[in-house]
Amino acid sequence: MNSVQLIGRLTRDPEVRYTASQMAVATFTIAIDRPTRAGEERKADFPRITVFGRQAETCEKYLTKGRKVAIEGRIQTGSYQNKNGETVYTTDVVANRVEFIDWGGDRQDGGYQNYARPQSAPAPQRQQEPDAAVPPAFEAIEDDVPF
Repeated sequence: MNSVQLIGRLTRDPEVRYTASQMAVATFTIAIDRPTRAGEERKADFPRITVFGRQAETCEKYLTKGRKVAIEGRIQTGSYQNKNGETVYTTDVVANRVEFIDWGGDRQDGGYQNYARPQSAPAPQRQQEPDAAVPPAFEAIEDDVPF
């Protein structure tokens, strides 16, 4: 069985590239806190996440550094030769599901419309239906997360 479930915050904005067949491939890294004992220094892991297809384009459009996400996928290892001829081994999480946990903005004023808006951009006009800005593949969670 090769199954991974992670929750963390993006350490940088997603980068998207396209394959020869025009399939989108997004990559980003998330920070995940490691469990520590009382008095120990906090530590984190930073797995690289790879997302394909329409979901990759959705991640590029709506995710930014600092956003909290849940990832479901699998571990994939690989290797390549660097410029010096040395073999470099890689480990990635290939996501088949990405859920946006926080959307940013203030929920009382329909915070979704403020999501991923550059700091210098003017605030958009309030929409009649705040949830209209939520991508169709993702639903907002109104309840507290049970963990």
